[in-house]
Amino acid sequence: MNKKLLIFLGVLIISTMILSACKPAAEPPAVEEPAVEKPAAEVEAPPAPEPEETVKIDFWHSMGGDLGGVAIPQMADDFNASQSKCFVEPIYQGSYDDALNKLRASLQTQDVPAVMQLYDIGTRLMVDLQMITPVQEFIDKDNYDVSDLEPNVLAYYTVDGKQASMPFNTSTPMLYYNKDMFRAAGLDPEKPPRTFEEVWEAARVLTQKDASGNVVVSGISMSIYGWFFEQFLAVSGGYYANNANGRDALATEATFNGPEGVAILDWWKGMWDEGLMGNYGRVNADVRTAFYAEQTAMFVDSTAVLRGAMDTVDGKFEIGTAYLPRPNEAAFDTSGTIIGGGSLWIINASTPAEQACAWEFIKYQASPEQQAYWHTMSGYFPIRDTAYDVPLATEWREQYPQFKTAVDQLHIAPNNRVTQGGLIGVFPTARQTIEGAIEEVLAGVATPQEALDKAAKIVTDAIEEYNISMGLTD
Repeated sequence: MNKKLLIFLGVLIISTMILSACKPAAEPPAVEEPAVEKPAAEVEAPPAPEPEETVKIDFWHSMGGDLGGVAIPQMADDFNASQSKCFVEPIYQGSYDDALNKLRASLQTQDVPAVMQLYDIGTRLMVDLQMITPVQEFIDKDNYDVSDLEPNVLAYYTVDGKQASMPFNTSTPMLYYNKDMFRAAGLDPEKPPRTFEEVWEAARVLTQKDASGNVVVSGISMSIYGWFFEQFLAVSGGYYANNANGRDALATEATFNGPEGVAILDWWKGMWDEGLMGNYGRVNADVRTAFYAEQTAMFVDSTAVLRGAMDTVDGKFEIGTAYLPRPNEAAFDTSGTIIGGGSLWIINASTPAEQACAWEFIKYQASPEQQAYWHTMSGYFPIRDTAYDVPLATEWREQYPQFKTAVDQLHIAPNNRVTQGGLIGVFPTARQTIEGAIEEVLAGVATPQEALDKAAKIVTDAIEEYNISMGLTD
């Protein structure tokens, strides 16, 4: 599409920055010819006006399972039925990385979607490749009211003071725990641990061993996931990158190897060394499976998995939810979690008419009713406050009261540079580099400081290479 894109494609191949969630859509609505009455006089009538043509757009998404096969097609159908000017066809593109690679290929033929869902960590990249029209342009043109939208959620996708994309699937991590195990261990199930130390102490009590000393129930488990490290860093008040997470100015250096990051891995490694921490590798689903099988008493995961967890356990035991633990109580007032998930982007290689329809679709998805539906189908946050008042959403929270923890956690977080998250163009690489560092620490190959220093050097080099390739620095 442009010089930056072509240069970046080479960088992608060399440095592997991008490493490796449908219902058939109905046909666009037919436009009926307007009926024209034959004039009484013999004078020839003027020709009937041509019917307005429906603009068809593609919506690329990465939602699998029921979300991609039921929820998103239903939302598209609702939009298509709500008006006749635009018709959106949702098309599943595989993983976020798959979708990004397909977008890159489609730009060569101009066969591009008008609107696309992409993960949060692709924000800097999408802006720098200059392949999008910021939704801020449509917000300003429409005088669209954003006062009801969650400010902490909007802030993540705000770059250089402009709303780059519209949040769509939004979540944060929280602590899940087995209340029955808490009761059996003499712990108060209504007072879950809040700090790193309290988690460690609870894990000691909750861990169960057999007669041979083998662990049969881990006190806590976490997958080795870079997103979790980012979140623990944020609730600790630490920056992932310099220049206030790349929000005040372009990020040029990784800074997650500071004392906040080291303390996280010291805590993680300490519980592992004591035999309190279950290690199921990098796969989140494996940790959830262990929790469902009552092989671990606590685990950390996205707020979006709550509904699936409740449905899977199905009353076998009582699930509790708690805020993501932080280093101390004071941190609850000064820092908070970062939102994760994805957002909707308008692709500027599509025509002006297609982009206008993309904006109409995005606005429709942000409506209270659609956000309530998406919230109840997926477990993601509504991005709009008034969506919580829609009866569908109210009934859902009555069925899943544990979700109140997720909402409260979002709302107590201050909106600052820490909670807005890191803004770097090589986040996929950075995330996997962190995961390798965690594995080295747990294996005893490196200390937390050594592993994070090494990881920070790798990520800093990648940031520098990215910034140069994109023409962002000399």
